[in-house]
Amino acid sequence: MSSLQNFKYSWQLTAVILILVAFISIVHIFFVPLIPASLDFTGSRQTESWANASSSIKNVSSIDDKNIEQDQYPQSSDGAILYRDAPWKTDIGKWLSSCHDIAAPVYINETISGKNCKDGCSGHGICNSELGECRCFHGYAGEGCSERLNLECNAPALPMAPFGYWMVSICSAYCDTTRALCFCGEGSKYPDRPVAESCGFQVNGQVVNWSIADSEMIYTNDISKPGWCNVNPQEVKEGKALYKHECECKYDCQGGQFCEIPTECSCINQCSGNGCCHGGFCQCKDGWYGVDCSIPSISSPLKEWPPWLRSATVHVPDGRFGDDYHSIRAAVKKKRPLIYIYDLPPEFNIHLLEGRHFRFHCVNRLYDEENKTFWTNQLYGSQMALYESLLASPYRTLNGDEADYFYVPVLDACLIARADDAPHLSMRNHMGLRSYLTLDFYKKAYDHIMEHYTYWNRSSGRDHIWFFSWDEGACYAPKEIWNSMMLVHWGNTNSKHNHSTTAYWGDEWDTIPIERRGTHPCFDPEKDLVLPAWKSEDPYIVKQKFWARSRRERLTLFYFNGNLGAAFKDNRPEPNYSLGIRQKLAAEFASEPNKEGKFGRQSTKDVIVVSQRSPNYYFELGSSLFCGVFPGDGWSGRMEDSVLQGCIPVIIQAINETELEFKLANVQKLRQRFIYQDSLMLEARRQNKSHGRVDDWALQYSFSTGDDVLSTFIQVLHYKLHNDPWRSKLSVPKKEFGLPTLCQKNKNTGSSK
Repeated sequence: MSSLQNFKYSWQLTAVILILVAFISIVHIFFVPLIPASLDFTGSRQTESWANASSSIKNVSSIDDKNIEQDQYPQSSDGAILYRDAPWKTDIGKWLSSCHDIAAPVYINETISGKNCKDGCSGHGICNSELGECRCFHGYAGEGCSERLNLECNAPALPMAPFGYWMVSICSAYCDTTRALCFCGEGSKYPDRPVAESCGFQVNGQVVNWSIADSEMIYTNDISKPGWCNVNPQEVKEGKALYKHECECKYDCQGGQFCEIPTECSCINQCSGNGCCHGGFCQCKDGWYGVDCSIPSISSPLKEWPPWLRSATVHVPDGRFGDDYHSIRAAVKKKRPLIYIYDLPPEFNIHLLEGRHFRFHCVNRLYDEENKTFWTNQLYGSQMALYESLLASPYRTLNGDEADYFYVPVLDACLIARADDAPHLSMRNHMGLRSYLTLDFYKKAYDHIMEHYTYWNRSSGRDHIWFFSWDEGACYAPKEIWNSMMLVHWGNTNSKHNHSTTAYWGDEWDTIPIERRGTHPCFDPEKDLVLPAWKSEDPYIVKQKFWARSRRERLTLFYFNGNLGAAFKDNRPEPNYSLGIRQKLAAEFASEPNKEGKFGRQSTKDVIVVSQRSPNYYFELGSSLFCGVFPGDGWSGRMEDSVLQGCIPVIIQAINETELEFKLANVQKLRQRFIYQDSLMLEARRQNKSHGRVDDWALQYSFSTGDDVLSTFIQVLHYKLHNDPWRSKLSVPKKEFGLPTLCQKNKNTGSSK
């Protein structure tokens, strides 16, 4: 196939597809080829090389402004500025080309704290040595974590519902009231075996009676009856015993059909090697604190400090240590932009991890029975991936006065997935809306910041960053934080849809009181950023390199595989699902029969529109020229699917061979920036260090080259640091930025002259 004329399609077909997809816009960002050093490749850690940076702050002044002034910049055929062989928006491309790579590291005074906490947190928490405050384990509270909470599994009993109304945590066995998780409990042969949901209740066919416990059956010792809490796995394997099939191993940290195999739990950065992971909460060793045990206190050995604090020159008061010192100063060379990450109370993040009832919820990885890494397909796992990368990033700082940005780590991906799954996360006071409950959590995080820190007021929160990972983005952000930068997956700026577009009632936000949400949009392109969702590719798919296929190898003109609405079996019934777009597409071009046995009115073999997930999904994406990316209950993960397989997303534009080749090449370049490679390789090094293994996925991704999500994020933050107009109005102490004056457009960002 040598030309587009070989496709058998009509101009009418093209016009209809254009009508359906024209409302979506794509921002093209591209990667620069770089060579990884095996497992040492970690996104911005390698692509932001310091090899050519000045070794002294003084050397920055030797860079003449005239040397970075240029009238001509490399351009792509569509007029975009080429930076590292990739097209960028003109103003961004010019600044990055002139300034980003010449930025030199500057000395930053990092504060290593040593404040004590009340009663050492009573053995039920970790002491934040910066604030002198405890971060209590799940189920404990109070200034010294001495208060034991009673987190019930069941809602209050009702006459017809002795275990309360149904929720995920409902329990007829033993409830661990520190986490609202249900287990077999003492007196059984396997007390730590979970009794999740229907396992503990009577089941008649497919119907569960949530008002009648099945205790006699699940605790039976009679191997001829389907039991659970006393069932020996080996006897089942040998065919000697029965078990209740509704019982499953759903919680984290356990593997095997009967939860008999202890596995590694999923924690943020797996506690950085400085603690033990307990179901999502890191119990740090002495001398360490933070959500991932990555922050050293003054009692930690200097040689064990994390890479982002190493090569530090330490200044001790009076040249000696003493019990009365609360901090020491360490001068460390760093490149900007610098990001301060709040160590929030654990109810905003790691408690949501530790108490989850389904181990797959909101995490990007789990561990199998051999403690090998198992990457999930949880789209919202991007929030955990970025969080981990930032915590381990060389752009991290502990000095809020030197920080250029402030990251607020509320894990809404976990909160929304877990909303109403236990009484302590009830939505009863939030109109039954997950969106409203989440808004309340973000508002409480804001209140905490205002009470314990002084950084917000210096910019009215404009230098703060919040991640809203769910379908419609930051629509339900509390009005108090809207000045900040929002990270979302869907940059929806369509003025016709300035109300909730989801078809799932629990996520709609139109009815949230205006005094809580305000009247802000879901996305503001002047301040907010769109990040890719989490996608984990099978190593086999990575090896096939479908994304690199040429124009001639892509035999399908247009491809869409996804839910098509009520006209198709087992598809979403709501008429407002996908804003009706997928339904209209199916009516015209469906390649499979609907419930009435009808295909699309303009069905053609070169246009594939199907609802049933194909076993060859990635191959088919890689065999297509254009791929549909339509909203579902918000943004769609099919954008990531398309780009990762090299298919041009969404928009059919000029129909000529040169333009198609150009756009296809651009999409192939874009691929690497849709991968959270830094997060992947952090885990690869952990596995290599802990178990001496290099799994196939680690090997395949170590060969991937170019800037990933983190690198792109840092580059954009660096540009915004010196180009966002609001920064020129700040009144802050002068700072060193390691850049010539011409690059420092915002004269009041604190840069020295």
